[in-house]
Amino acid sequence: MDLFHNLIIGMGVALTFQNLLYALIGCMVGTLIGVLPGIGPVATIAMLLPITFHLPPTASLIMLAGIYYGAQYGGSTTSILVNLPGEASSVVTCLDGYQMARRGRAGAALSISAIGSFFAGTIGTIIIVLFAEPLTLMAQKFGPADYCSLMALGLVAAVVLASGSVLKAIAMVFLGLLFGLVGTDVNTGAQRFTFNVPELSDGIDFAPIAMGLFGIAEIVVNLERHLTRGGAIKITSLWPTREEVRRAIPAVLRGTMLGSILGVLPGGGPTLGAFSAYTLEKKISKTPEQFGKGAVEGVAAPEAANNAAAQTSFIPMLTLGIPSNAVMALMVGAMIIQGIQPGPEVMTKKPELFWGLIASMWLGNLMLVVINLPMIGMWVKLLTVPYRYLAPAILLFCCIGAYSLQNSTFHVLQVAGFGVLGYIFARLGVEGAPFLLGVVLGPQMEEYFRRAMLLSRGDPYVFIERPISLGLLITTIFLLILMALPSIKKARKEAFQEEKT
Repeated sequence: MDLFHNLIIGMGVALTFQNLLYALIGCMVGTLIGVLPGIGPVATIAMLLPITFHLPPTASLIMLAGIYYGAQYGGSTTSILVNLPGEASSVVTCLDGYQMARRGRAGAALSISAIGSFFAGTIGTIIIVLFAEPLTLMAQKFGPADYCSLMALGLVAAVVLASGSVLKAIAMVFLGLLFGLVGTDVNTGAQRFTFNVPELSDGIDFAPIAMGLFGIAEIVVNLERHLTRGGAIKITSLWPTREEVRRAIPAVLRGTMLGSILGVLPGGGPTLGAFSAYTLEKKISKTPEQFGKGAVEGVAAPEAANNAAAQTSFIPMLTLGIPSNAVMALMVGAMIIQGIQPGPEVMTKKPELFWGLIASMWLGNLMLVVINLPMIGMWVKLLTVPYRYLAPAILLFCCIGAYSLQNSTFHVLQVAGFGVLGYIFARLGVEGAPFLLGVVLGPQMEEYFRRAMLLSRGDPYVFIERPISLGLLITTIFLLILMALPSIKKARKEAFQEEKT
């Protein structure tokens, strides 16, 4: 089928009343959790995973996708108005967005953010449309050895792109791989790391890990920090001046390009895109001293980058079955819950789901512009809700969601246990995303490794005899060498130093 016909199929699916409704719900929820600090799309999607089991596959994925890119929109609102990022990718927006608001240019900052985000999201969707089918056709040529090497590359790339210590990121990946081994070996029937606990014989369910690691742990960390919320800033004018538009346009274009590239990489995503775009703008600017004091480019570039990355991060998940970040790992979990095997077969066997989801992304971005520009005042009022009231509601929702998986309190205990583990991760200053990617990719990588060895009759040279696998392994080794270079270590440290401040 040609591209035009595929788009017609996608629009036909996305424009049904049911799917439009779920896209709107996803965008609204995403904007809401983006505005409310301390929740985030990872925790929200993790909590909603059990609910998606009762929804049609296309509708559930459309809703979860709307939550993801909707959070990128909402996160900028509080960053600009009250200097409080609702989402990790909006941290850098605080640096100049809030300073613009203090100068009475909150409306300009918010409109630049919203329109730039829509443009970047649209470009990201176009990139998916143009490159999804070629990537899928290429993926169909992949054998077990190629997939195993690809997943090894994904895990190494996650380490390279994770913020903080490389050793900590490596440790998180290996820890995730170990947790992925828990359960019954499907080939031998032997139980691994179950410690005679019957509930662990089927492995550790994905949802309790995500809800505990991100949802519960985030609640504890935020309560420990005694989150407070400031008052609203008066918005006098919604639109930017011509000079602000002139300065914002090239920044949006650069941010869109950079975010689109980084979103595809395993371990990348909106946060890395936003920080990298801000760093780039500051380095190429003729007036770098204005950054941190209300530079328009400091708002336009990172907001465009995080929204473009949010869109293009769907490419490896939909075409190769490889999640590029924690949210995409959750999306893979949602597809598995629905009985759908992520990867190239989604496009060939379920074209309505594939193209319907892509078409809904553009419609969702259009909805978000309509939602965010007129409703800025309402989102500010939500900031007056104390976090101590939100936290118990989130905790209760996590417990109900975990219990509903199999009507078992064991899953609730798992959520609590992974909540403690997530809190420990936070105290140690390590990211949970590499751990989650290890849990998701570990079992798949093991299965493809076994298939490759079975088909090659135990010959390990199969990984270097196949050109695709060899190329992926060379890239993996190249990344490992890069991590050891002092200049790369320094550049990597500088790329994330803004996040720590």
